[in-house]
Amino acid sequence: MGKNEALEDPTIVLANKQINGRGQQGATWQSIPQQGLTFSMFNKFHNLSVSDISSIAFATSLGVQKALKKFLIPKVEIKWPNDIMSQSKKVAGILIENQVKQGKIVSSVIGIGINVNEEHFNNLPQATSMRLTTGVKYNLDEVLHEVSEAVFSELKSLETNSISELKISYEATLFRKETISVFETPNKIRFNGKIKGVTNSGKLIIENEAEVLKTYQLKEIKLLF
Repeated sequence: MGKNEALEDPTIVLANKQINGRGQQGATWQSIPQQGLTFSMFNKFHNLSVSDISSIAFATSLGVQKALKKFLIPKVEIKWPNDIMSQSKKVAGILIENQVKQGKIVSSVIGIGINVNEEHFNNLPQATSMRLTTGVKYNLDEVLHEVSEAVFSELKSLETNSISELKISYEATLFRKETISVFETPNKIRFNGKIKGVTNSGKLIIENEAEVLKTYQLKEIKLLF
């Protein structure tokens, strides 16, 4: 039996306290007990090809984004590949681990961290919380319910909706799309460019100053603003 096969579908595992949060590109996630949410969602798939693996990130990001908009969080956007921003600061992060078997995605474990009622962050000037953006103190259970319902709803539609439709919705919410931004490569070379969208496989499409389009995977590029 695989490590995820004993889990019911769908399942949510809530962490009351997260000590060492893990994010994209080795980033850490700060979570203050009783103020923020850190939880994992387990979801099985029955007929999702590994070629559509990026659709899981698209769907999850859109689910979180839509849920936060219901709480009237201002200017909620997706920073590629799957950070959630509000007013140009990070309010939530997502980490996805997929189990693949015989060319099919069997299941996903989706870790989500949301800054809910935090009012201070240590050495994280680009972080914000739902409370900081609106002045409202939120019920953690209500936020968990709304976000998990929205994400599970988006994931459920993956096996019937086309990835191109999902990609269009994802691209429409991309942070700094069509805005001149500064990017950095792993060898510290910086250049100006515009985010144009993403490919079906989830790569970021950037137009450089020479108006040439190039695609990048996660560890090949970093957005500096």
